[in-house]
Formats: sequence, structure tokens, C-alpha cells
Amino acid sequence: MDGVLSQEEINALLNEPGAEASDSAENELSDAQKDAIGEIANISMGTAATTLFSLVNHKVEISTPVVSYGTWDDIVQEYEKPCVFIRIAYTVGLDGSNILVLREHDVKVITDLMMGGDGTNTDGELGELHLSAISEAMNQMMGSAATSLSSMLNRKIDISPPNATVINLQEDIDEAEIDSFLTGKFVKISFHMEIGDLVDSTIMQLYPISFAKDMCDGVAKTMEMDSQSVTADSSAANSGNPAGAQPAAASAAAQQSQQMASQNTAQMGQPMGQPMGQTMMGNTMMNQNMGQPVNVQPAQFSAFAGGNLGNYQPENIDLIMDVPLQVTVELGRTTKSISDILDLGPGKIIELNKLAGEPIDVLVNGKYVAKGEVVVIEESFGVRITEIVNASRTGGK
Repeated sequence: MDGVLSQEEINALLNEPGAEASDSAENELSDAQKDAIGEIANISMGTAATTLFSLVNHKVEISTPVVSYGTWDDIVQEYEKPCVFIRIAYTVGLDGSNILVLREHDVKVITDLMMGGDGTNTDGELGELHLSAISEAMNQMMGSAATSLSSMLNRKIDISPPNATVINLQEDIDEAEIDSFLTGKFVKISFHMEIGDLVDSTIMQLYPISFAKDMCDGVAKTMEMDSQSVTADSSAANSGNPAGAQPAAASAAAQQSQQMASQNTAQMGQPMGQPMGQTMMGNTMMNQNMGQPVNVQPAQFSAFAGGNLGNYQPENIDLIMDVPLQVTVELGRTTKSISDILDLGPGKIIELNKLAGEPIDVLVNGKYVAKGEVVVIEESFGVRITEIVNASRTGGK
């Protein structure tokens, strides 16, 4: 009315630079938030590494995380070969999801170790067996990580079963095949992972920026509540112990100090190396400046109870009960030269190392586990198990 433009009108004429600055700020994390995300990831992946150790029975080391921003082009450049995207969605306590990116070789090694192998069976392409096994492994790993996160955020955290997908980054990816937050700017957390001498690689955890901020806010609120609780406890302690009132324990210690002092009146000076203003008397240190005795006692520790580590069983073993294993029945073996193999033809008989009526061998994923006998079930052959064999004692086959 007076011919002066309002701030809103000025922003509109200048394409609302204030709004753009606000949007930019919403898509950035402060240094404190980055540190908080790094600490959350460090604690969570440390717990997950312990769980992975129980699954693969090999030493697992995951380094301190490095927090940065990332885009889809960054992922394509760092992972040239096909890799596995594992999506973990939070169902309770947090609203959102994050993605773990593992290399193809790492998934094969972890899967082989979970199946009882030595981690060297990495030939062939990734199949449903690999994806099923790595999903179960991540379900347990991220489940334990969610428990740690629940303590940090002071609320219950739960996840849905992880979903593993093979992504070939060398090909054009349809945006419908990936999470929407991967099409823009997101938080990238990089870890260096080692599994024995089999894996020396890098894994990544990808967060939407809004999801990362939600976790930071949760940690900040938890720290604030803890600080208020400590302040309240301190106030209550001070109110329950008025100035000038000395506890009974301190009074007893003072009496003991006086007795010890009367016995040592013949001694002059203080022991060398003792701080000025303090006198050590028996188990009590007296601060001469403050006049308040401090009771000093040797630390006592309870003895460790012996436990049978051999009976240790990984938790949540039911989660991998549906992982398929290959069962092979071996009738017998023999050794032939190349010339003998070339002479093979229809009607040729090959003599095996098994005697007639001798039990046959049952192998699971190539490991010798049982003996049995051949039976016929309607029109199909079957095996009746007669003995379970300890593969570690027999050396396997």
C-alpha cells in the first residue's frame, strides 16, 4: 500500500533464494551429525562383525567407518563388477531403510564358509543359494546391530528380513529397480572388512540423508535425557547429605587415621614421592588442605567361572534352517588312467572300491557325514541312514 515490497515479494522476484538455501541446508549434515553417524555405524558394525564371526568361524575385522556423501555415479565407479545390494528396512523405532553393498567375491566367500566350506569355492555365478545365505547372514548381523542401535536411541528398533539383489553396475539400471533415494544425494559410509586371509575388501552402507538426521536426533535426545538424569541424581544426593554432616564411614576412617597418626609420631616428614598436602596413613589418605579423609582400599575381583566353550551354539540358528544344501550319495570310487577312460564304451564294466553289501557314503556339500544302505521306495532309490560319521575325526572325503 505504501509502495514498499515485502520480503516474500522480493524472494518471489529473485526466484526465492531463501527457499533454495533452506532446501540446501536440509540436504546437508553438520560436522557434529557426521561424527554421530560415524559413531553409530562404528558400534553397529562392530556388533555385526561379532555375529558374522559366529557364522563363518573366521576372524572378522571391520575398520572405523568413513562418512561422506555419495551419488549413484560414485557407486558405479567404485564397484565395476556385479555386486549385491542388501536392503534393510526398519519396521519399529525408525522410519526408513538403508542398503549394504557387498562385492560378488565377498558374498561367495561368506556363503561357502556358512555352508561348511573353506571359503575357496567361489567359481560360478551368484545364484539363489548365495542370495538366500547372505540374506540370512545379514538378518542376524543387522538384527544384532539394531539391538545396539536400540540402546543408543533408547527405544525399540526392529527390522524386516533383508532382501538381497544382484546389480550389474556395468549396465544401465532402471531407476525402478533401486530405492528412490539412490537417484539423488545420500550418505555413504565405507568400511574396510577382512575375514581371515580370504576377504580384504570394502563394504558400503547407504543412508537417506533424512534417515541419518533422524538417528542423530534420537541419539541427541538420549544424551540429553541421560544428562538430566545424572543432574537429578546429583541434586538428590546433595540434598540428602547436608553440608557439615559427615558419613559414618568417613568418621570411622578419620578415627582410624588418628590412631595410626598417634602410633607414628616418632616418624618425621613424609615418604619421598608423596604429593604435598597429603599424608598416607594405613589404608586412608588424608587431604590436609581439605581436612576430609578418603578411604583407599585394594581392588577385589571375583574369580572367573569356568565355562565349557565347546558347547557354544550360535544364537538364532533357526534363521538359516531353510538354506538348501546339496546331498550326494556315493556308491564308490576308483582311479583310471587316461587310456582306460578313452577305452570306455557301452557295456564296459568299472570296478569300484566298495564291496557288495558295504555301506555307501552320504556327503553334504562335499563333506562326509553319514553311512547308509540303498533301499527302493516305490519306483525310486533311497538311502537308509545307518551311521552318523564325525567328519573332523575321519578327515572327510
